[in-house]
Amino acid sequence: MFHQYKRIIEDGDPVIVYVTPDAMRPIFVKSGEIFNNRFGSFRHNDMIGLEYGSKIESHDGRGYVYLLHPTPALWTQVVPHRTQILYFADISFISLHLDLRPGKVMVESGTGSGSFSHSIARTIAPTGHLFTFEYHELRAATAKKEFEEHGLSHIVTIENRDVIANGFGKSNIADAVFLDLPAPWDAVAAAKEVLRKDTIGRICCFSPCIEQVQATALALDEHGFSEIRMFECLAKDCEVRAVPFPDIAEAINGKKISFKQSTVDRKKRKLDNDSMNDVDGEEPKTTERTISKPAEVTRGHTSYLTFAILAPDIVE
Repeated sequence: MFHQYKRIIEDGDPVIVYVTPDAMRPIFVKSGEIFNNRFGSFRHNDMIGLEYGSKIESHDGRGYVYLLHPTPALWTQVVPHRTQILYFADISFISLHLDLRPGKVMVESGTGSGSFSHSIARTIAPTGHLFTFEYHELRAATAKKEFEEHGLSHIVTIENRDVIANGFGKSNIADAVFLDLPAPWDAVAAAKEVLRKDTIGRICCFSPCIEQVQATALALDEHGFSEIRMFECLAKDCEVRAVPFPDIAEAINGKKISFKQSTVDRKKRKLDNDSMNDVDGEEPKTTERTISKPAEVTRGHTSYLTFAILAPDIVE
């Protein structure tokens, strides 16, 4: 489901129930069951047979929701947080710099909540494979169950293993390695062992603190990696809205543009403009223009991304 699309919702299919961008919930559609939220009750039987993306009203008519097709991007927003997760600003940047594409073999250590694992699986499908390792037994078991439920078990192999103490148990198979560990520098030797030696190998280490970056960079250099670079992704959202622009006369009288008009204020202004039109038949003096501005609240630092490459062995 997460690496391919289908049109019609069937019994047993996963669905992302969308209310608002900040209110979504994943469910499995099962005949006879009911989904409840503040807008009412939604029968699963009514969902079966609908197309993904359909709008469905509650049984008691109090509201509606949308039934969205599950994707890695949506899963990142609704995944149960068992650990800190990667968001799409970092995910897309890492995927680009690790050159992930269909057919690639990827090794990940630090499965966590599986947010990044779902995105990797979609990117390397249908012929690639992800080997992901998680040292925490319960998190590994939970992630394995989710991969099976989401139809990814043929692309993703998960193992409960401490790679710092025991390595990956594999050699010369991976095109890229991703380390999300407290001490990634202790796993650099194992990462070098698992990377292919007949092509350029790529590695990314995800670290919250700059001291971790320093230790990791030294370890990468000691083990023969090159082009060591560190990045920090800071995503900034922009809000788009229509705001009233006063004419010259109003501006001279001191009227200013308001970028923080509430919905009530905008409705009141519209009613005032409509009443002016009814009286004199003229266009209102104040016009609206569409503008964009940075959001007042922006997600700050998540982690530092340290990248490096391992040159292939050259046999003369």
